[in-house]
Amino acid sequence: MQTARIAEPITGDKLYQVRARSTLPILVRQAYSATPISYGDLAAELEMSNPRNLNYVLGSIGQTIKTLAEKWKEGIPPIQCLVINKNTGLPGEGIGWFITDKADFRKLPKKQQRLLVEAELRKIFSYRKWLDVLREFGLQPMELSYSGILASAANYKGSGEGDSHKQLKSYVSNNPNILNLPRKIAPGQTEFALPSGDSVDVLFINKDEWIGAEVKSAISTEADLVRGIFQCIKYRAVIEAYQASMNLAQSVRVVLVLSGVLPPALVALKNMLGVEVLENIKKK
Repeated sequence: MQTARIAEPITGDKLYQVRARSTLPILVRQAYSATPISYGDLAAELEMSNPRNLNYVLGSIGQTIKTLAEKWKEGIPPIQCLVINKNTGLPGEGIGWFITDKADFRKLPKKQQRLLVEAELRKIFSYRKWLDVLREFGLQPMELSYSGILASAANYKGSGEGDSHKQLKSYVSNNPNILNLPRKIAPGQTEFALPSGDSVDVLFINKDEWIGAEVKSAISTEADLVRGIFQCIKYRAVIEAYQASMNLAQSVRVVLVLSGVLPPALVALKNMLGVEVLENIKKK
C-alpha cells in the first residue's frame, strides 16, 4: 500500500495519472464482464513495456475511488483490485485495500486467500454504478463492437489440419516449459478427446491441474483466432465438468498458443473474456 499512499488521484498531468485515466475504462469493462486482468495483459493493452509501472497507476485509481466514496457517502469497491498476478491469481499491492492485516492473510493457505479475494471481486462485479464513476471524471466507457468478426468466426470453415498446425502442436506437446510447466511431464497428450465430442490440441496433467493448449499456426486468419479464443473458453468449461464428473479436483487452465501475434483488434476481446494467449511460439 506504500505506493497507493504516495499516488495522487487521476485528475492530474503526471504520466501515471494520464495512464490511470486510460486504465479506469478498461477496468470498468472488466468489471462488467466479471473478469480480472493480469498485470502483464493490462500493461500490454496500455502499451506499457514494464507492468511494474502499473503500481502508481492503480494506486492513483485507488485514491480516486476512495475520495469519490467519501464524496458520495457510499461504499465503492476497489476496482483496481481486478488487476491480478497471473501466477497467484491475487492482487499485488492492491490487496491492502480490503485486507487490513496482510501478514495474517499471507499465512492462510492459497485456497483460503483466493476465496477471500473472490468474495471481494464479487462486490466489484455486482456494483452497478461504474458508468457513473466514469462520468464523474469525464471518461467514456470503452465502445467495442465485434459483431462482424464474431459472425466471420461463426461461419468459418477450416480446410483440415495442415502441416504447420501439426508441427506447432507437436512442438508444444514436447515442450511444456512453453506453458511454464515442468519438462518432465512431456509429452502432452495430443487430440485429447472430451465427452462433448471436442478434442483439445494438447493436454498436460500436472498433479491436480489439467492444462490445455489450443494452437494456431501463422496461417490462421483473424476469424480462426477468434474461434480459438472461444474454443479456450469452451474447453475450460468442459474440462471442469469432466473433472467434476470423475470426482477430481476442478483445476483447469486452457491457453491459446500462437506461432504469430494476436492482432491488436483482438487484444481487448481476449482480456475481456479472460483468455490467456502465448505469442510467437516457434520451434527452435
